[in-house]
Amino acid sequence: MKAMILAAGLGTRLKPFTDKHPKALVMVNGKTLLERNIAYLSNAGVKEIIINVHHFADQLIAAISSYERPGIKLFISDETDEVLETGGGLKKVRHFFEEDTGAFILMNADILTDLDLLQMKQVHDRSHSLATLAVTQRSTSRYLLFNCVNLLCGWRNEKTGEQKGEDGGKKAFSGIHIISPGIFPLITEHGKFSMIDLYLRLAPDHAIQAFDHSDSRFIDVGKPESIAEAKKLF
Repeated sequence: MKAMILAAGLGTRLKPFTDKHPKALVMVNGKTLLERNIAYLSNAGVKEIIINVHHFADQLIAAISSYERPGIKLFISDETDEVLETGGGLKKVRHFFEEDTGAFILMNADILTDLDLLQMKQVHDRSHSLATLAVTQRSTSRYLLFNCVNLLCGWRNEKTGEQKGEDGGKKAFSGIHIISPGIFPLITEHGKFSMIDLYLRLAPDHAIQAFDHSDSRFIDVGKPESIAEAKKLF
């Protein structure tokens, strides 16, 4: 199984740390977020991981080279010229995933969880969905909306009232996707774009389902105050 870790973002919510470092190198109990997530994916059976870099790319590349471990291969997708957001970043490395027929994992670098990836993969494979998105019932400002059969139908920003797509049950996205490689021929977007916007465009005609892991440990390490909480959880 292959995976991609999205580590290219500017991490503006984590200032002042990200004024001098990439967000993926935040330390939690002696290990960086990136190192923890490489180990997390490896423990789930992932053998090859590609990591995109942009903000302080040199620091990330040096760190990645030091994380080499038996049984797993690490690759770099260089976005130093322009950060491509989640969708553009994945599209840039489609060749990495199209070599295989199996589903792959896409995840944010700035989260920590003990979600059971193997169980999520089994659910995805049984459903034949285009993508399966990890979600929880936690409170947040932006929600994915799912219909009565657990399929993505919309998105809502609670602060601004903006909504895309249809109304549905609210669930908070955890930043982990399991995606079938059949998504690549459906991508018509160019340059930088969001995976969520891509999903919303495809959702009327393709199954994009939720995988609720509200019983798992999870934290978005996106703000300085969340680092202390992450140290308690992990």
